[in-house]
Amino acid sequence: MAELPVRAVLPALLAALRERSSAVLVAPPGAGKTTAVAPALLDEPWCNGEVLLLSPRRLAARAAAERMAALAGETVGRRFGYATRMDSKRSVETRVTVLTEGIFVNRIQSDPELPGVSAVLFDEVHERSLDSDFGLALALDAQGALRPDLRLVAMSATLDGARFSALLGDAPVIESEGRSHPLALRHLGRAAEARIETSVADAIRVALREAEGGILAFLPGVAEIERTAERLGDPGPGIVLHKLHGSLDPAAQRAAIAADAEGRRKIVLATSIAETSLTLDGIRIVVDSGLARRPRYDRAAGMTRLVTERASQAAVTQRAGRAARQGPGTAYRLWEEAATAGLPRFDPPEILEADLSALTLDCALWGVADPRDLAWLDPPPDAAIAEARARLRTLEALGEDGRPTAHGRAIAGLPLPPRLGHMLVRASELGLARIAAEVAVLLGERGLGGTDADLDLRLRRWRGDRGRRAEAARKLAARWTALVAGSGSRAGTITFGPDAVAVAIALAFPDRIARRRDSSGERWASAGGRGFRLDPASPLASSEWLAVAETQGMASGARILSAAPIGFATLETLFAERIETRRSVTFDAATGRVEALRERRLGAVRLSSGSDSAATAEEIEAALLEGVRAHGLALLPWPESAAALRRRAAYAGLAALTDAELLGALDEWLPPLLVGKRRLDAVPPELLTQALQNRLGWDGQRTLDRLAPARFETPAGSSHAIDYAAEAGPTVEVRVQALFGLAAHPLLGDGTPLVLSLTSPAGRPIQTTRDLPGFWAGSWGAVAKEMRGRYPKHPWPDDPANAPPTLRTKKADARGAPPR
Repeated sequence: MAELPVRAVLPALLAALRERSSAVLVAPPGAGKTTAVAPALLDEPWCNGEVLLLSPRRLAARAAAERMAALAGETVGRRFGYATRMDSKRSVETRVTVLTEGIFVNRIQSDPELPGVSAVLFDEVHERSLDSDFGLALALDAQGALRPDLRLVAMSATLDGARFSALLGDAPVIESEGRSHPLALRHLGRAAEARIETSVADAIRVALREAEGGILAFLPGVAEIERTAERLGDPGPGIVLHKLHGSLDPAAQRAAIAADAEGRRKIVLATSIAETSLTLDGIRIVVDSGLARRPRYDRAAGMTRLVTERASQAAVTQRAGRAARQGPGTAYRLWEEAATAGLPRFDPPEILEADLSALTLDCALWGVADPRDLAWLDPPPDAAIAEARARLRTLEALGEDGRPTAHGRAIAGLPLPPRLGHMLVRASELGLARIAAEVAVLLGERGLGGTDADLDLRLRRWRGDRGRRAEAARKLAARWTALVAGSGSRAGTITFGPDAVAVAIALAFPDRIARRRDSSGERWASAGGRGFRLDPASPLASSEWLAVAETQGMASGARILSAAPIGFATLETLFAERIETRRSVTFDAATGRVEALRERRLGAVRLSSGSDSAATAEEIEAALLEGVRAHGLALLPWPESAAALRRRAAYAGLAALTDAELLGALDEWLPPLLVGKRRLDAVPPELLTQALQNRLGWDGQRTLDRLAPARFETPAGSSHAIDYAAEAGPTVEVRVQALFGLAAHPLLGDGTPLVLSLTSPAGRPIQTTRDLPGFWAGSWGAVAKEMRGRYPKHPWPDDPANAPPTLRTKKADARGAPPR
């Protein structure tokens, strides 16, 4: 331990903890804080109990405990032990326990006084995981109210020391300079169209040629690791290839971390699991893809999705530092040097974008109604808390008063998220506790039983797997099953047979029950109203119904990652209380008629539907009215007389017949016309005209006739409709002879000149005018001369203003024949 740089500041840290209950330790990568600080506390006079060291990952927790034990010349599980979800090595001798943050949250929840614990060390707090932030908030609350003697230490390599110091009551900040080895940065860049695994494999080959030592390559996920391994193939003699991610068997993880027993050069393909807390022996080169895959909670969809995005500046700095922990190193980066400044500075705190259901329930059990009342570096968002409370009420975990129910307490007593805890408790009541526990393990352990979307298939594969990881997972499922033993099981009362896995999923995710929407099985509609997509080549694509557990991608078309087929009869049995029978009487704009349907629905998914013959006249009338209100007045069979009336009213400035007024008063004038009708086009057109006249009333019609008369009476006694829609303005078409003797131009009620479209005896246009006297005195002579040649039988006087009006020929006028 003497060579560890953090040893130089241990006296200052120990002195601070003798005087204060909290401290902050900032130590760069490789300083040795993870393995040196906890053992140094054991001989302090105040430390007569256990030291808990919190680690962000199971792999790091196990490795830290094994390293401390090795440095002390002991086997792990004696003075130095660890506890993770699937693995634990501890004994009555254990003084230092390395545990994951989630395990600590469960432990302090079960006993807030933390009896027998002297100190809690929060390692890598800069990662700002939800469990880390919550665990620290609970520890501070317990320290303030129950355990003033409890020591709390926040430790990190890239810590904002001042903020954490303030959170811990102005705790002293101790900084270690760390070990400094030269680090060369090489920016290789990457073509935008190149696949990331191809670029990483090419960079590894460059590093093998240019530099010495083992290679650690960072990739965003397991799939990219596998594809990179395929592209590398056989790396050559004296070189060994390892993979490192959370889904691997512990033995494979240890092999990736440790120096090669045969002295071969290592290539380790890793996820971000290798960024912190681990020292990989022999690594002198880092190849960084610059990408990270993180869970992002889509609040609108109510689901968490994995997103591949650019790594933060803090993350790429940590990654590069892996190359210089044991000596000079080189980091190859697959982006241009100038792009580093454009990376986000830090990973966002998980609390700002996570599902806070578990946190909200845990706070309620802690006795804190509002999680924001605890001490946080970044308080949880209001919207996230509100959404979490709504979900917990749906799961029957919280009452309307915000307090945990008995069912909520049972859920919280399980080391599972609320949805899965709810599933395990309710499944136990149906005699399916073991199946539910196995499903919970499958959903929490990536790669267990394969990566197929069919959870039934993955469960069968896992049950047949005899590997250490599979065996540890089975033991975990057995422990979870035992936790709900005797919780009111009704085993044997309902038999679900082959649907058991789907039933467990459906209990946890009832909003993700999905029905196939097309013949290929690619598109699915869920009870929660979201659309899902499935690979049509999947065996699940032939199912009519799926219980969907996991999805990835945008909420509007998220890809199904895991599901199980479920029968319709099972759905009806399981969700009998949630299935609703709805009647709907709606207007179909395409057909213009009312459709009355009766349907059964599970959330947003229709189970069955048929016509409803029991629709009442009132319901049909309301649907027709709503159709007009939604789609407009144009759906009604308006006759020309009604259209003309509305045009006149518009010209006269009478608002009673505008669209807005008619729609606003729809319930007053249209219902009488709909009696006995199922279609809008069945309304008699003449009744629509009458309805409009009624809307105007007696005074309105008199005003309308004065300002915008319907017809124009000529001096010859003929009557002509006035066109109020004409482009030139109100226009009337009339034979010119009918206007003889008219010396003044006709005006409308508001004094506007009526546009006269003058025609020949054959009805052909000869002139349009707003000034009849001017026409008589002006161009009439030329018009009359031409018309005499074309229509010699008709009168064309030189002075039409003083000529008698007529619609007859000259001969007919002479013998007094009636006009034509």
